[in-house]
Amino acid sequence: MKKPLVAIVGKPNVGKSTFFNKVAGSKISIVEDIPGVTRDRIFANAEWCGYKFQIVDTGGLDFNKEDEINKRIIEQANLAIDLADVIVFFVDGKEGMTASDMEVANHLRKAKAPKIVAVNKLDNYEKEKTYEFYELGLGEPIPISAEQSKGIGDLLDEIVKYLKKIENSDDEKDIKIALVGKPNAGKSSITNKLLGEDRVVVSSVAGTTRDAIDTPFRWNNKEYCLIDTAGLRRKSKIEQGSIERYSVIRSLNAIERCDVAVLVIDASQGITEQDIKIAGLIHEQGKPSVIVINKWDLIENKDKAKKQFEKQLDIDLAFMKYYVVLFVSCETGQRINKIMDTVDLVLNNSKREITMALFNNVLTNAITVTEPPSKNGKRLKIIFGKQVSTCPPTFNIYCNDASLVENSYIRYIENSLRRAFDFKGTPIKIQFKNKNEK
Repeated sequence: MKKPLVAIVGKPNVGKSTFFNKVAGSKISIVEDIPGVTRDRIFANAEWCGYKFQIVDTGGLDFNKEDEINKRIIEQANLAIDLADVIVFFVDGKEGMTASDMEVANHLRKAKAPKIVAVNKLDNYEKEKTYEFYELGLGEPIPISAEQSKGIGDLLDEIVKYLKKIENSDDEKDIKIALVGKPNAGKSSITNKLLGEDRVVVSSVAGTTRDAIDTPFRWNNKEYCLIDTAGLRRKSKIEQGSIERYSVIRSLNAIERCDVAVLVIDASQGITEQDIKIAGLIHEQGKPSVIVINKWDLIENKDKAKKQFEKQLDIDLAFMKYYVVLFVSCETGQRINKIMDTVDLVLNNSKREITMALFNNVLTNAITVTEPPSKNGKRLKIIFGKQVSTCPPTFNIYCNDASLVENSYIRYIENSLRRAFDFKGTPIKIQFKNKNEK
């Protein structure tokens, strides 16, 4: 179940980005006291009182300017408004209500999503300064000071009234497979091949799939759901104001909620910087994955090309040496049937559980071969370890002083684990903790 989207809108310089940063928990948006600083939508995950959602910060709406940049800001904001489950309309309490605020309010009236008016910059929480904003006709205004963190909780309380809690449901019993990659790599064609019918529109024009499409299906007596996502392009290649900017958040959302990610790469284009970045997103989310090199029918001297691809993957995906790769062709159907077998393989590896005894045997052998590092005359002493979760497999190692651990030694322990057990296709997580730490 995808997270609801909350759009923050308003005229320039009313404090939208300041609020966004407070809720997101870090300075994601540029905050500056100059109108028009936020020219792009920026997304972040948020949670309040058990409700999980995404917030999107938008550029300031100014309907009196007709320059090209302003037109694009309005286009982008409109896309956020169209996708939003809740719209938070920010106004400036110090300045009072203006004609520009009324213009934005009239513009928002066309949107179906519920609207909430947030009267910002009320550092002393003067509720009487909110009364004039009733004229906007969008309900009771809520006083806040984003800068001082006053009233933010009240505003979030109001937001989540319109949201549904994301809970496990029957459809989450399906094994979710997200097909991700650059536009026109063949994701929709692979979807249709796996489903055995043309369920998804396929076009030679890059960017046909603008949203993530969920398609349930059954394979080998198990229930699956294919998530065919919009192609992820480099940021500089995406036209400002294009709906494709919003496709990116849907693709990232698909990676976040999938069980297995299938990264589709166009063999005729080779491995690009963007392919590596998408692999990085999958790795950061801790998802098992399959690398699919598509359009293999277009490649001549396949044996030589295969070796070159594998060599390049070893270099480019050094951060995820556990990768599994398939060379397929949707055009000829070559090895398409291997995709689902490999998806099951990496998913099962991600669910693999290692007994405490076996894990500690591997740990003891690793320590014997290469003793733990030391700092300032103090050596790291490993006491014991155990697996604490799966998907991805996560291991806690208890020691005398976790501050002595070096990244190189964590990698060494990981490599020892991978030699002992089959973790192909899945990241594993190793956490060093002090012996008395819970």
